[in-house]
Amino acid sequence: MQQLSPLFLDLAMILITAGVTTVVFKMLKQPLVLGYIVAGFFIGPYFPWFPVITDEHDIHVWSDIGVVFLMFAVGLEFSLKKLKKVGRTGGITALTELFLMFLIGFVVGRCLGWPSLDCVFLGCMLSISSTAIIIKSFDDLKLKQQKFTSTVTAVLVVEDVIAVLLLVVLSTISVSRQFDGLELGLSLVKLAFFLIIWFLFGIFLIPTFLRWMRRFMTEETLCIVAVGLCFAMVVFASYVGFSTALGAFVMGAILAETIEADAIHRIITPVKNLFSAVFFVSVGMMVDPMVLVQYFVPIIVIAATVIVFKSASATFGIVLSGKPARAAIRSGFCFCQIGEFSFIIAGLGLSYGVINPDLYPIIVSVSIVTTFATPYMIKGAVPFYEKAYPKLPYRLRQAIDEYAARSASGDSDEVSIRRFVGGQLKTVLLYGAILTALQLISSLYLKPFLNAIFTLDDGSPSVWGNIIGLAITISAMAPFLWAMVFKNLHKDEVKHLLEEFDHSLAALIPMIVLRYGVVLTFVGAVIALYIHLAVGFALMATLFVVILVVFSSRVRGFYKQIENRFLSNFNQRQQQHSFKIPQAMAENFVMEIVRVTPYSEYAGKRLMDCAFRQSFDVNIVAIERAGRVINLPGRDELVMPTDKLTVIGSEEKISKLRGAIEVEPDMLIHDHSDNEVNIYRYEVKADGPLCGKDLIRSDFQRQHQGMIIAIEHDGQFTHNPPAQTVFRDGDVVWFVSPEEKTIDRFDEE
Repeated sequence: MQQLSPLFLDLAMILITAGVTTVVFKMLKQPLVLGYIVAGFFIGPYFPWFPVITDEHDIHVWSDIGVVFLMFAVGLEFSLKKLKKVGRTGGITALTELFLMFLIGFVVGRCLGWPSLDCVFLGCMLSISSTAIIIKSFDDLKLKQQKFTSTVTAVLVVEDVIAVLLLVVLSTISVSRQFDGLELGLSLVKLAFFLIIWFLFGIFLIPTFLRWMRRFMTEETLCIVAVGLCFAMVVFASYVGFSTALGAFVMGAILAETIEADAIHRIITPVKNLFSAVFFVSVGMMVDPMVLVQYFVPIIVIAATVIVFKSASATFGIVLSGKPARAAIRSGFCFCQIGEFSFIIAGLGLSYGVINPDLYPIIVSVSIVTTFATPYMIKGAVPFYEKAYPKLPYRLRQAIDEYAARSASGDSDEVSIRRFVGGQLKTVLLYGAILTALQLISSLYLKPFLNAIFTLDDGSPSVWGNIIGLAITISAMAPFLWAMVFKNLHKDEVKHLLEEFDHSLAALIPMIVLRYGVVLTFVGAVIALYIHLAVGFALMATLFVVILVVFSSRVRGFYKQIENRFLSNFNQRQQQHSFKIPQAMAENFVMEIVRVTPYSEYAGKRLMDCAFRQSFDVNIVAIERAGRVINLPGRDELVMPTDKLTVIGSEEKISKLRGAIEVEPDMLIHDHSDNEVNIYRYEVKADGPLCGKDLIRSDFQRQHQGMIIAIEHDGQFTHNPPAQTVFRDGDVVWFVSPEEKTIDRFDEE
């Protein structure tokens, strides 16, 4: 008999134990994450009354895969458009909370006598809230339709991005074992560069690839392709020196902009759930009860710090973003826990060996305590506001209310200048990253390749290789050099700014000089790469003039093709809607797709009977059904299960509609054994009610609540007998009925 790998036994123990514990936690209405952690404790090395895992190395590999799928799923739910829309509230709140909680966590760690690096990791772990636990709490408390939840979601989106950045920063610190500001700054610049390049080239190439594959793609092949792209980016991120979690997140965010995103998310979710369960179980395996007893005081102190100060810092950040006090408190009290990212950060510290191993079970314990407290904090936010806010000094309350009113009233007179400067900096950053990538490709791959082909007799590189390399590189850069000079620099806009604001010149001139300076720098760097700068200085100016003047129309046309393809790929998911919301209406209206579940009370009804406009103040502008789109459906159109409704309205109204349309079952599997259709046998008698009649005159189905499926005569079966079949003495009638029938009762009917 072939010897079975220990991995099979370990996985069986993990999944069975996790299944039992999660069912118990579901009964107790607690987050499933806690069930996984408890399951890990039971099968871990610190619980002697239960079989333990035999091969921890393989389990850790599986848990690493779980982190990859977890981050991939986070990326699929991420949206660059949504991040831009919620940038002010989410950015101000998340950065405020990050700064305050890092300082508080660091101070608490130092007060507990921990080393500086442990305190740094503690501060980072306390800075990030748990998206999974907050969203789960909203579901359990039926709060997803509340307006304040959109603010919470905005902050969570930004926190997810910050958490990914923290993984990069902490990796840099862990390698050097010290805080090097210059090295950290270079790492952040490197991160920004690769993020821009990955997103630009990913969105330019991957949706085009998927569009070509669409006609040949099934759910099976889509799953394989999506997972393959995810792990390819994981390998690439690791190759350039970043974490695997970052690569998975980036690929998820790229795929989130494709029209396949919903299908990918649906088919990936079971895989993600499986591997994520292994990850959280492996977290529970690290919990040592003796450590918990030893560090009982630090656990309680840190948990109290998270519950009190994290809620307070989030509330303060939301107030700074311009939200009213009531909404700020309701939103801020949701951020009173730590979760999955804290585990990933702690695991990172352990993998580099830079933190005390006891910090891991401490953080897990703090997460458990704060998770239990989350629903009660959310429910207690409004009573706290009603009791505490009126007791604040009048001037403070007045200042908060006036600040919120000013923030909601609109932009100041200087918004045009700020928007112009921001657009110019974005242009420089965007095209500067593309030009840098092209130059790196030219220097690292193109030049060595050409020098190997074009060589002189003595083995030295030929000048022809350099000339060809220079021509290829400048040609590839030309569209983006043109964009760097002319893109987002409109004469009318510049003229308007100069006329409206006297001090606009101080902002305009540096931005224009910066753009031209960047172009000259890149052209000069490429020439210096292939030709000595002293020799090629004149060529630089000549080549620059030739490209931008003589070939400007061709270069501009080629750039427009690239830009149009990118924008088409970037907006293709939004283009699935019937039309685009105009910019003037975008502040008050959004367009979203809502999927009708079979459990919704509106499934099977006509639109006129659903009365969506009267009940929810929204409009149904299209219905997608079985791959067919019904634009502007009529009032008699049915709303069928699995339909996708394109809805236009405010975010708050659509959120309420979603709660009534996307209804999930209270139980996954329903037991219908007490109400089944059964098969019965009846023998026709000469004096019976059926003898001599045909099926039509017997009206069997209506009279006897049964459907005849076969008639047996002299041992021969007639399946699905025709309507003209006559019942004869001795025939055996086989029929199905939802009601229990007896022969005696049947003869009496």
